[in-house]
Amino acid sequence: MKPATIRPAATKDADVLPANVSYLRAHAGAPVCAHLLDILARRRLTALFQPVIRTQTGDIIGYEGLIRGPSDSPLHAPMKLFGAAREHGLTLEVEYLCRRIVLERFAELDLPGKLFLNVSPECLLPRRGAGDGETLGCIRQLGLRPDRVIIELTENQPTYDYERMREAVLHYRARGFEIAIDDLGEGFSSLRLWSELRPDYVKIDMHFIQGINHDPVKLQFVRSIQEIAEKSHTLVIAEGIEKSAELMVLRDLGVAFAQGYHLGHPEVNPARTLPADVIGTLTRTGVAVYPQRSMEKNAVSILKLLHHVPAVPSAMTNNDVYRCFEADPQLMIIPVVDDGLPLGLISRFNMIAHFARPYERELYGRKSCRQFMDAAPLVADKDTSLQDLSFRMAASDAHHLFNGFIITDGGRYLGMGTGHDLMREITQLQIHAARYANPLTGLPGNVPINEHIDRLLHSGTRFWVCYCDLDHFKPFNDVYGYRRGDDVIGLLGNILSRHGDPDRDFVGHIGGDDFVILFQSEDWEARCRAMLAEFAATGLELYSDGDRERGGYLGEDRQGRKVFHPLMSLSVGAIRVEPHQFHSHHQVATSAAEAKKQAKKIHGNSLFLDRRQMPAR
Repeated sequence: MKPATIRPAATKDADVLPANVSYLRAHAGAPVCAHLLDILARRRLTALFQPVIRTQTGDIIGYEGLIRGPSDSPLHAPMKLFGAAREHGLTLEVEYLCRRIVLERFAELDLPGKLFLNVSPECLLPRRGAGDGETLGCIRQLGLRPDRVIIELTENQPTYDYERMREAVLHYRARGFEIAIDDLGEGFSSLRLWSELRPDYVKIDMHFIQGINHDPVKLQFVRSIQEIAEKSHTLVIAEGIEKSAELMVLRDLGVAFAQGYHLGHPEVNPARTLPADVIGTLTRTGVAVYPQRSMEKNAVSILKLLHHVPAVPSAMTNNDVYRCFEADPQLMIIPVVDDGLPLGLISRFNMIAHFARPYERELYGRKSCRQFMDAAPLVADKDTSLQDLSFRMAASDAHHLFNGFIITDGGRYLGMGTGHDLMREITQLQIHAARYANPLTGLPGNVPINEHIDRLLHSGTRFWVCYCDLDHFKPFNDVYGYRRGDDVIGLLGNILSRHGDPDRDFVGHIGGDDFVILFQSEDWEARCRAMLAEFAATGLELYSDGDRERGGYLGEDRQGRKVFHPLMSLSVGAIRVEPHQFHSHHQVATSAAEAKKQAKKIHGNSLFLDRRQMPAR
């Protein structure tokens, strides 16, 4: 395509400037307005272009056209420029000039692919009397085709007239344009716009992209957007990519396109190919390591355990409370509350035990129920976490586990919770946490380990599985205590994590002293040797001076006999997994476990690579 003929910058554009010249002069008094009018009159805007790439191949599929004001002007930054335009009622004029300059420069450079052309919703509809629209007229004049232009809706102000927006989108689609929505998740109504307009592309705001390789919440947000996009036949563009690890995560999530400084800065003369390091990242086999969700210790409150138990006032007699228990055989505890403030608890068994004694009923039956009330119950606000309450319960007298606890809202009675329910929920949380993230090390548990193995298998890439296990850990626990044993597990988890590449290697905690590392790093063996050496050195600090000198310590076997145990060592069993060698994580786990058994037969810190199942190269 031949470069377009560009008119001189000082030429007045009747499609851009307000028709009434006296209007310009009337507003030229304010300094900012004067700058703005000068920019319009002399077309003092510069077009920049930033590449948009296909994440699976690295091909540049187009460029977003961006605009800058004069470098010597307070309106150089786009936010300042468009803010001044809105303030002085010149939004349409500024936007139309921006569009024209971007289109002209795109045609002049003869850039490949599509052009993402920024348009605000309020400027989307063609102006009355403008025929087929200035944008379409400009495109035809420059020799471009509408199907090479994507109208990217940018939202600076709330959009409410969705019916009019739909009409505008139909208008432009009928003429061959495609539609994109910018900054999904950031704008005033971008999700509503997506639903109403059904665009061809959506751009995810950079807030959800930057750091996605470390943030499981951002990962889940993008994953959800990608799922919606697939069902609505929309293509997703991730904005703001600044690191290769972010790009790899987005590629693995199936996000179609990407944009950001890591791929290319906005330039007057943009590159037509990606940097070599970016191409190398995208063509590298393997999968990204997804960030793992941690189990928030205080995420669940005791409000989940609330039972609405009717309370009685302290003025109620013991006889009346006894009748309440008689009327409901399932009722075990009655709270005593005056004016919304909890005073204590009355236990069914305590009440019956008192009334079973000679003369107790006659002496106390007509007296206040405070007589048999536990005046120091366990009371907790509804926002108290399950973990915090369980600690309080464990530190309190044993009867609180049976009596349960009072739940309040700002000190006022809400209801009751039982010790049985608390124990059940805590147990379920611990089971769930162990499956997803080990509470001792914070490393991923069995579920994410298996999910990552399956992703590796599905990708068809070569990887290495290293099953790590401590030798002589149980006698160390018996002699030095479980707290010191937990220190050993934490130390080992830190060592393994430090020696893996966080963007390529996955470290998981199966449970107890069993760990697994899923290596994509080609230098996996050197990393393993370094881990073994560090554990051999730092592990010595866990023992007493005498045990270090003796090279072991005395403990008792199950028969109570004294037995000498050597110092702990680390055994690593490794297997290499070739593409299509295994079909499930179960097969991989079985093979890795066998390699670990062989490693444990070697004395001291050891690495064993099982070559029996390795295919010939």
